[in-house]
Amino acid sequence: MKKEIGAGIWGAGWVSTEHLAAWNNNPHSRIVAMGSRRKEQVEERLAQAGVEGVEVYTDLDEMLGRKDLDAVSICMPADLQADAGIRAAEAGKHVCMEKPVATTPEELRRIRDAVKKAGVRTVTSFVLRWNPMVEIIARLISEDWFGKIIYSRFAYLHEMGDWYSGYGWARTKKQGKSVTLLGGCHAVDAMLFLLKKKVIEVSAFSARGHRDDFEYDPTIAGVMRFEDGTLAHITVSQELHMPYTFPMELMGSKGAVRDNRIWSDKLAGQKDWATVPSILPDSGDVSDHPFQNEIDHFVECILEDRESHASVENTAHSHEVVFALDRSAEQSGMPVSLPLAE
Repeated sequence: MKKEIGAGIWGAGWVSTEHLAAWNNNPHSRIVAMGSRRKEQVEERLAQAGVEGVEVYTDLDEMLGRKDLDAVSICMPADLQADAGIRAAEAGKHVCMEKPVATTPEELRRIRDAVKKAGVRTVTSFVLRWNPMVEIIARLISEDWFGKIIYSRFAYLHEMGDWYSGYGWARTKKQGKSVTLLGGCHAVDAMLFLLKKKVIEVSAFSARGHRDDFEYDPTIAGVMRFEDGTLAHITVSQELHMPYTFPMELMGSKGAVRDNRIWSDKLAGQKDWATVPSILPDSGDVSDHPFQNEIDHFVECILEDRESHASVENTAHSHEVVFALDRSAEQSGMPVSLPLAE
C-alpha cells in the first residue's frame, strides 16, 4: 500500500493555513498542489507557511487531474463546499471537507452518494472532536462515569466582527447561510459525537439582538428530543459582547460534566467538582484548534483503508440536526421531526 499521500488544498481562506501546516507536518504526506480562485492568495499562504515546490492552480478540475494527488482538503465558504467535495470524490480523491459539507438536505444526499460511489475516505472538519477535553469526556462516558445522560447543554457564543477575514461573506445568507451552519454546527456535532444517539425532533427560535449587519438572525436557541426520550439544549450566537466561549454540560444518572469539572459516583467521597486541567474548546482562533490531530487521523484512515468516525457519512446526522434547527426557527418554533425529507 502507498506510504506517502500526495495532498492538495482547495481554498486559501483563514482555515486553509491550518490545513496547510497540518499536511506539511504529517510524516506520511507531501503537499503537491494548492488552489483557489485567486492565485496570489494561494502564493501568499504558501510563502507564509514556508512551503515550497507546490503547484498553484485556479481551476479545481485541473488540480484534481493530477495523478500524484491522492487527497484534498476543501476549505471554501459554505455555499461552495458540496460542489467542490463532490467533484473531488468523483475524481477519486480522498476528501477532508471543512464544515458544513452541505447547506441543504439535497446537497447532503449528493455528497453522501458521491463519496459512497467513489469509495474514497472522508473527514468532515468538525475539528473539536480532537479537542483534548472532548476526548477525555468521550472516554469517561465510555467508562460509565455519568450513567445515562439525561440532559445536555452546549453552546457556541461570541461576537463576530471585521477582525475575521471571512466576515464579508460569513454574514450573508448566500455564503454564510445561518449562524448555525456557519459556526454553531460545531456545538451540535460535539454534543452528538459524545452522546452517540439520534435526535428525533427539534424546536428552535432565532432572534436579532443588536447587530443589523448580519443578513440572518445572529442568535438561535433550540431544544432537541432524542430517540431514548432524553433532552438537550443548544444555543448559538455571534452578537454577544464577550470572549469566545464553548460551554459543554452533560448530566446523567451517575454524574455530570460541566466543561472540565467532573462529578461522578466513581470519585468516592467527592465533596466538590473535580477539575481536569485540560485544554478546552474555548478559543475561536483556528490556530488553537487540533487540525494536526485531525489530518494525522485522516492520513491513518487513508493508509489503513478504514472509515473515520468523522466521515461525511458519520457526520450526516449532525448536519440534519442543524438543518432542522434552522427550519424550525424559520417556522417560529414549529417542531421539526427527523430524519428530514428533502
